[in-house]
Amino acid sequence: MLIPPKIAPIPIDEDGALIDIRAIAQQTVLDVADSTNATGYRALKQTTHARLGLGRVGTRYTTRSVLRLRADHAAAKDAVWSDVAPAFIDKMGFISIQSTCQTETEYLKRPDHGRAITAPMLDKVRHAYPKPPRVLIAVGDGLSSAAIEANVRETIPVIKRELAHHHIKVGPIPFIRYARVATEDYLGEALRADVVCLLIGERPGLVTAKSMSAYMAYRPTVGMPESRRTVISNIHPDGIPATKAGTAIAAVIVQMLTEKTSGLELGSRQLKLNTLA
Repeated sequence: MLIPPKIAPIPIDEDGALIDIRAIAQQTVLDVADSTNATGYRALKQTTHARLGLGRVGTRYTTRSVLRLRADHAAAKDAVWSDVAPAFIDKMGFISIQSTCQTETEYLKRPDHGRAITAPMLDKVRHAYPKPPRVLIAVGDGLSSAAIEANVRETIPVIKRELAHHHIKVGPIPFIRYARVATEDYLGEALRADVVCLLIGERPGLVTAKSMSAYMAYRPTVGMPESRRTVISNIHPDGIPATKAGTAIAAVIVQMLTEKTSGLELGSRQLKLNTLA
């Protein structure tokens, strides 16, 4: 006789109020009461962030499943519409600037405005650099403020440490509000940096609202093709951990400085070297 798996109750506190349902890893919850192979089902759930084993009540999802979906959706929207806390920016010692966008609505409706930085804003950063930097690290909120606050505190120190091994010093770090990826082109061109690395919040989804990417380019210029960028994405607790990402980012930056290129050209050179090896 098959014994159905025990379904964990919806977490509530002593007053009957819901506890943060997003704090429970979905991979640990199986709501299919009549599963013929609960052990195999749980093992399958560990391999993916897809919403498996939600269970049903008649023709509908369980209450837990609906609440979790709405909670994850709300977290994604909050990541887009919330700003990185000013206190966090000050604590990190960032130089605070802004793209040509003035509001979140403009940022979402006019991506082109989010790609540009005005001359006065660029001057604010330029004053912190008396000579062109070999490497400029920048941070942009992008589409997820939560991703920035969750990752850069650990990622940046690792990048600095790894680059220091190659006698590369990282200077003051600008933070761009309402940033799109191409803001790094304006910074690179204005400061004549050899390499620019922009850490930016990714578009949030229902799996996580804390995913960050690192977009890197060798001597970027305004209007350059996207093929000149190299990216490391999915930096978040359930993806590439922040510290591991920092090591990988620094390694790519060193490659760019050595090869004096980035993007597809850098990738093709590395592929050629690997083939010859």
